[in-house]
Amino acid sequence: MPDLSGSMGPGQAAGVLGVDTSCYTTSLALVDQEGKLRAEARKILPVAQGERGLRQGEALFCHVQQLPGVMEALYATLQGQAEALPVKAVAVAVRPRPDEASYLPVFRAGESMARCLAAVLQVPLIATSHQEGHLMAGLYSAFADHGREWLERPFLAVHLSGGTTELLLVQPGQDGALAIDKLGGTTDLHAGQLVDRIGVALGLPFPAGPAFEGLAATVEGTQELTFTTYVHGYEVSFSGVEAQALRQIAHCPGPLVARAVEAALAKTLEKWLRRAIEETGLRRVLIVGGVAANGYLRQRLRRRLEHRAVGATLAFATPALSGDNAVGVAVMGWRQVFSKDNR
Repeated sequence: MPDLSGSMGPGQAAGVLGVDTSCYTTSLALVDQEGKLRAEARKILPVAQGERGLRQGEALFCHVQQLPGVMEALYATLQGQAEALPVKAVAVAVRPRPDEASYLPVFRAGESMARCLAAVLQVPLIATSHQEGHLMAGLYSAFADHGREWLERPFLAVHLSGGTTELLLVQPGQDGALAIDKLGGTTDLHAGQLVDRIGVALGLPFPAGPAFEGLAATVEGTQELTFTTYVHGYEVSFSGVEAQALRQIAHCPGPLVARAVEAALAKTLEKWLRRAIEETGLRRVLIVGGVAANGYLRQRLRRRLEHRAVGATLAFATPALSGDNAVGVAVMGWRQVFSKDNR
């Protein structure tokens, strides 16, 4: 059963608690000393029907309200487990990206709780970033070895969500961290913002991802709708796709518009990644973030980029760990706390 004390007996199992309070999800996770996920709990922040998000102050307040319940849900999951699992460290996402200048107020909620827990338990506090958590959740869920082999050499990554659209060069960093260089990004809307804005315009709830994918899957007939996409070097833009989609909503069935948006996203990513693969010579690509859960997007990118003409190898976080979660944050802590053999 769970044990929040930091004390351990000889040979006793121990765990790392991960905390992430992103713009739209309150998340906690616990991994044991072998890196196995023992429990996780998440709760999406409430957004009123028809709205396209929350202000930072509103989201921060929601996290403060939700954290106790999410913690209770996490440890309720552990109640049926026979072995006590003392927390040996607390890992927390304190900023969006691994950059000192990267800041959003929502992460203060998780950081405050994590600091309190670490102080009371007298265990290390490990600060990481939301983006590193996404990347590690992808590696953790895509590979049986938690991505150890992938982390032996540089690889490309794409982070696609409502708050981030970035093309990255990832390498192993010091002390279990990741060394991340941003190669490019969006000049306006993020990929998730595009999906959410068109989804809400189509009457879907926010965040719209799963419902949007479900709507697109119901498209019927042979009629096609195509939107112009924009890729310039390592920069992408989605505002043009948004404008085209909004114009078509009054004239076309919702499923057709949704599928056209998915196709525009896939086409943009394909162009973006083809250039990066050609110029860097790196052919391993990890794709993470909530938008990466989309099945149509995954299938099309695999078909186009893993073709022998390109020769890429794609890896995706599982759909369950594509969206915001604390599993990757907990694994980042695990990599730093336990032996170097885990890296």
